[in-house]
Amino acid sequence: MKKNSKIYVAGHRGLVGSAILRKLQKEGYKNIVTKNHKDLDLTDSLAVRKFFVRVKPEYVFVAAAKVGGIMANKTYPADFIYKNLKIQTNIIHNAYIAKTKKLLFLGSSCIYPRQAPQPIKEEYLLSGKLEPTNTAYAIAKISGIIMCQSYNKQFGTNFISLMPTNLYGPNDNFDLLNSHVLPALIRKFHEAKEGGLKEVSLWGTGRAKREFLEADDLADACIFLMDKYNENEIINVGTGKDVSIKKLAEKIQKIVGFKGKISWNTSKPDGPLRKLLDVSKINNLGWKYKTSLEDGLVQTYAWFLKNIDKVKKN
Repeated sequence: MKKNSKIYVAGHRGLVGSAILRKLQKEGYKNIVTKNHKDLDLTDSLAVRKFFVRVKPEYVFVAAAKVGGIMANKTYPADFIYKNLKIQTNIIHNAYIAKTKKLLFLGSSCIYPRQAPQPIKEEYLLSGKLEPTNTAYAIAKISGIIMCQSYNKQFGTNFISLMPTNLYGPNDNFDLLNSHVLPALIRKFHEAKEGGLKEVSLWGTGRAKREFLEADDLADACIFLMDKYNENEIINVGTGKDVSIKKLAEKIQKIVGFKGKISWNTSKPDGPLRKLLDVSKINNLGWKYKTSLEDGLVQTYAWFLKNIDKVKKN
């Protein structure tokens, strides 16, 4: 990408899209295109077609998606598959129609089989059954990957697909029912501290292990790969390190300053007991994460406190 290349960031107000936008602006890219939902509904095929025909972006980052944690995925599976299929299909197809030079599609680590060997290599895609709690979302993301690969094969496009691990950071969703585990823990401990509670009850056993990548590190990887990576195969993005949910909760508890007790509701699901990505492929290209989990948690809690009124409205 050149500094004056026309770059469209789809989903620029979300966790990932806002991080990509910040990174592009910081690095001096001047011709960035963004659209709010009220100006462009990405599930509207005709509206997306008109946008691409009119704007003709040279580079596209597909960070727009409906995302959520275990509860949201279990409660709204139809929304997760329908909205994600519509959004990504409209963007990918119309990027081809508009002769976009390169597109970066963001998938998810949930595309991999529930029982995949650890750490998870890119080649494990479609090698086994998916995690039941987020199958609808995973199938949508897998469809996006296959669509990119198929357009590359048939039409000679340059559409690449990244599989990020669990993400967190500024502009995350902190809703207690529909968010991912890390932002939900931040809000839960904060509200427990403010409310003077003596105990916080968390889902599962705490034994499950997860890998977490700060969103600005993912944005850095996205721009790195947009410039360096042109293969048809997917590529993982993560830290290569994981932590148990129990230890994560204890870290957040300490940062927030909640002095009470943690209890575990073992009647609720853990999800897969481990999910760690093999990131040797991107590391071998010359990229590695920069933000430690501890630093990232401190920064994210600081953002939460600064934006708490906005968080509570969402």
